[in-house]
Amino acid sequence: MSKSKTPKNQKNQNKKINKGSVKRLIGLFAVYKSRCALMIAALIISGVFTAIGPRVLGGATDTIVRGLGAGGIDQKTFFFWAGLAVLIYFMQFVTKWFAGRMSARITARIAADLREKVEKKLWTLPLNYYDTNRRGDMMSRAANDVDNVAATLNQTGGDLIYWLLMLVGMVVMMLALSWHLALVTIALIPLSGFIVKKMSALSAPAFMKQWQYMGKINSNVEESVGGHNIIKAYNRENEFIENFDAQNEELYKTSMRASVVTNMIQPLSRFVTNINYIVVALVGAFKIINGSMSVGEVQAFIQYARQFQQPFTSLSQMIGTLQSGLVSLNRIYELLDSPDEPADIGGAYDEYELKGQIEFKDVSFSYTPDKKLIEHMNLTVKPGQTVAIVGGTGAGKTTLVNLIERFYEIDSGEIILDGNIDIRKLSRAALRRNIGMVLQDTWLYNATIAENIIYGVPKGREITRDEFLDACKATFVDNYVRSLPKGYATVIDNEQTSVSAGEKQLITIARAFLTKPNILILDEATSSVDTKTEAQIQEAVNRLREGRTSFIIAHRLSTIRGADIILVMKDGHIVEQGSHDELLKLGGEYANLYRAQFAG
Repeated sequence: MSKSKTPKNQKNQNKKINKGSVKRLIGLFAVYKSRCALMIAALIISGVFTAIGPRVLGGATDTIVRGLGAGGIDQKTFFFWAGLAVLIYFMQFVTKWFAGRMSARITARIAADLREKVEKKLWTLPLNYYDTNRRGDMMSRAANDVDNVAATLNQTGGDLIYWLLMLVGMVVMMLALSWHLALVTIALIPLSGFIVKKMSALSAPAFMKQWQYMGKINSNVEESVGGHNIIKAYNRENEFIENFDAQNEELYKTSMRASVVTNMIQPLSRFVTNINYIVVALVGAFKIINGSMSVGEVQAFIQYARQFQQPFTSLSQMIGTLQSGLVSLNRIYELLDSPDEPADIGGAYDEYELKGQIEFKDVSFSYTPDKKLIEHMNLTVKPGQTVAIVGGTGAGKTTLVNLIERFYEIDSGEIILDGNIDIRKLSRAALRRNIGMVLQDTWLYNATIAENIIYGVPKGREITRDEFLDACKATFVDNYVRSLPKGYATVIDNEQTSVSAGEKQLITIARAFLTKPNILILDEATSSVDTKTEAQIQEAVNRLREGRTSFIIAHRLSTIRGADIILVMKDGHIVEQGSHDELLKLGGEYANLYRAQFAG
């Protein structure tokens, strides 16, 4: 059963690639109508000059033949035809060069537009897209596939139109010279077209697999680089090498399969056109003998027959490249066609300063419909309260704060802010300007320490030197930065090894401190620091959360004893709620967690 279904699936997939992606490829060019019009006009002129060139040379040849028979060559007529031929081929060169330059400009612009679309799309995709797709494959679509489309356009572009015009021009000129010979030549077009179509159909699935395996390899490389130390620590290098070798071997096989099939197109097309050339040469000789064609006309027709081969040869070479490019374009549009993050509702506030009250009313949420995570949650947090969230892995701790940030939209219920504002009545930008967030995984971009700290400050808001230093001193960043040779001008990024994980975490906390948020979210913010640094951060956090509503996710229960409310979550539900002392007296889940951490 599986064998009978596969070809049908491949056929449907191939049809989707050829029809859908070709339309979109044409749409990319349609954006630059005026430039394309100039390019096509130049190609048409170049094609006309190319088409009449052999006929003009044939006139020069007939002048020589007639002169030999008449006892002398008419030099004036000969030089007229020869000079006209030189002029025609020079104009053909100029117009073809101009068309090539226009094609290069258009294709470079299209490639830049595609990159811009992909980059913008990555910022409009919902977070669940990143949760359900391999990042390496996404990177492959954004980089490798875009580069492949750009290479395809550079290698084909205007040439594809040029050779199609050449085919038309050759057919017209051959029909004008001898419709008998022209029919012989034209009769072979369907056969060449059949060969190209069949070979393209065979190569499309191979190209699709080739780029899929390229995405898998990128994912493998990303994991091996990102987790290099852990992989080596557990002696799993061989496993990664074996996985890479297996994927690389599959990529080799699919690439070879696609290349072998594609490389068959040109020899087969050339074989057909060479048979045509033999027929034309032999029949043309008989036509000279019986006087139905002159030597110059047969010479011109033979040149047309030979040139008629060139468009097929060039087009057949382009087919494989074009097929690979269309597969990449299809993969890009799979990304671009993915649903965007839901838009903010009409009339949502773009500017709003929250007081800090947050209320969950019968809130339910799940990442996938078949797996419930948060169900019928009810919670009220007053302005300025500190809420600590504890629980096992998968309990819903991070999900809860993600809902506050509107990284995900709730399935049902309401999240009410300040007692009367549905969270959806604020734009995401307005909401997030009120929230400071520090995550377990630190993120710093390639810039100075100072630039990383002010990264979270909204554009247009001026930060004084004193405000900046106060934030740095409050979070103990100032202590170690002043010991660096370049101080706050020190360039740092995620790969910087001279700055410890704890120091990076302090920078991200200073970043949140400087934004002066109304709501603070700390997701395992002290998990990467030592005991001394943890004490410093805890002191900084205590100052930061004064007068602010704060949510703290922590496994170290010692860091949350002073929280106003401790939520104990299990399977998406709040199973216990109260202060540290109240929950210990209750003797339930929290007490068990506390005893497990501090026993002995």
